[in-house]
Formats: sequence, C-alpha cells, structure tokens
Amino acid sequence: QVQLVESGGGLVQAGDSLRLSCAASGRTFSSYNMGWFRQAPGKEREFVASINWNGGRAIYADSVKGRFTISTDNAKNTVYLQMNSLKPEDTAVYYCATRTSVFVSYRDWGQGTQVTVSS
Repeated sequence: QVQLVESGGGLVQAGDSLRLSCAASGRTFSSYNMGWFRQAPGKEREFVASINWNGGRAIYADSVKGRFTISTDNAKNTVYLQMNSLKPEDTAVYYCATRTSVFVSYRDWGQGTQVTVSS
C-alpha cells in the first residue's frame, strides 16, 4: 500500500521560501511519476508540478514556473517542492500524488500540508 506523507508547510511572508517534502513508501517508485497539487479555499485542486521518479523533464504550472522546483531523492524516497518568491496567491493546502505512468490518473495522495503566505 502506497503511503505519501507531506511536510514542510507553514506561515511565511511574501517573498520568502519554503521547501515541502513528500516521503513515499509501500512501493518501488523508480518508474512512477510524482506530482504536487494545491487547493486554495473555495477553489478546485490544481496542478503545480510533476516529475518522473527516475529523472526526466519536470513540468510546471505557468503560475509557478521560475519560482518552484520539483526534485527527487531516490535514496530517501522523497520528493521535494522548493518554493521561492512566494506570493499570497500561493496560499493553499499542498498535496503530493503518485501514478504509475504519465498516461494514467494520479491514484495515491498524501494528506496535505498547509502553506500560508501573508502579504
């Protein structure tokens, strides 16, 4: 059974940085695709970034391109989301998710971590 546990959220000011972590267990993830999503109050969940666990090009939403970086640490089975130059509109609950390939939907999700950016 896949388990994803996010951490690293918090309350920061605009312009600050945060690094979110997603610790994965329960599978061999080497061929999986990992994603970060977020959901702000009253809004639908939206895609933030994704990357294949075994490397390859990362993909970003336009709203975070140039500010956020997704990466993996295979030794730790952990996916990171480095968030720089945070804006109040980045405030949301951030979720990590995994899928077996880019051709299927994300199936397993973490519980989320809150990120709040004050102006």
